[in-house]
Amino acid sequence: MASQQRVRCLMTVMMMAAAAVTAAESARAFFVFGDSLVDNGNNNYLLTSARADSPPYGIDYPTHRPTGRFSNGLNIPDIISEQLGAEATLPYLSPELRGTKLLVGANFASAGVGILNDTGIQFVNIVRIRQQLRYFDEYQGKLRALVGEAQAWRVVNGALYLITLGGNDFVNNYYLVPFSLRSRQFSLPDFVRYLISEYKKILQRLYEMGARRVLVTGTGPLGCAPAERAMHSRNGECAPDLMRASDLFNPQLSRVLDELNDRYGAGTFIAANAFRVHMDFISNPAAFGFSTAKEACCGQGPENGLGLCTAISNLCADRNKYVFWDAYHPTERANRIIVSQFMIGSLDYVSPLNLSSALEMDATAAAANRLQRNKVARLVDDKPHV
Repeated sequence: MASQQRVRCLMTVMMMAAAAVTAAESARAFFVFGDSLVDNGNNNYLLTSARADSPPYGIDYPTHRPTGRFSNGLNIPDIISEQLGAEATLPYLSPELRGTKLLVGANFASAGVGILNDTGIQFVNIVRIRQQLRYFDEYQGKLRALVGEAQAWRVVNGALYLITLGGNDFVNNYYLVPFSLRSRQFSLPDFVRYLISEYKKILQRLYEMGARRVLVTGTGPLGCAPAERAMHSRNGECAPDLMRASDLFNPQLSRVLDELNDRYGAGTFIAANAFRVHMDFISNPAAFGFSTAKEACCGQGPENGLGLCTAISNLCADRNKYVFWDAYHPTERANRIIVSQFMIGSLDYVSPLNLSSALEMDATAAAANRLQRNKVARLVDDKPHV
């Protein structure tokens, strides 16, 4: 009897392993790195003030409860997952991320982080970008244990990646306080050049770790966020210093991505022009069905841009009419339009190709690779055994 139970247990383990390998071969994983624009709950597991774990955050999420996303509902990674036909990735720090859930991918992003380690120091305990990369290395070890080394590498190579960094390095570092350490150390142009050089190292490291299709978003028009309008402009216009920061940062990031694509292959890094998408909203919100691109849905003070979004904040009745959910982050509806431009937009919005074209090319290549592996496997099986 004991022997039969051991056999059944062994067969169950083998079946689960086979199922995991089959799932790994058919699915496309999705990995997310960056800040609060793409964090889906990692900071819920940390002792930090950079959290979105209380109402009214999540008011329009399917559960109508806060999840750690800085949104009224879904954020950009969630909507990209929908486009992939996959379930949303789990936060890496979630205890639910185990077993076959690893095959979906993982979200390593953490609200408050930037390109530099000293960005967001006021939030204390956040997952800085280099730690996010260390967690990705740790994740790969778990994946190898699940499906084997060769299949794990195929999952990592065949995945889609999203990385969003840079905004906090200005908002929560260079311009955090008057005469900040970084502003005394660097002029703004020199600071931007330093940021870009450090970002390049991060992207190169991501490639070394196996990333082959990476969507990289530039910063939006930072000075147009409700918080910056409220704190750093006289008449509610976009704050000029932060607009200049965006104007310097985004073109230099695009040039670095071109350099990396020349080295690693065209389309390895896809530049997503978040600035252009947001400026479309800001220039003509009515064209997209919004009533305002200046005022946040949730907040207080001028433009609802001061302080945190809390249960006692002003709260708009119709979130679909607002570009901004809180002082810095878009509503779900704005996020959907942003992702739509990344998916099918022209080269003005995403280059050297849009995400739909990239996914179609990758699906064709993956199918050809599977066919070739199957042919090789059949040839090996057909060889006479001596």
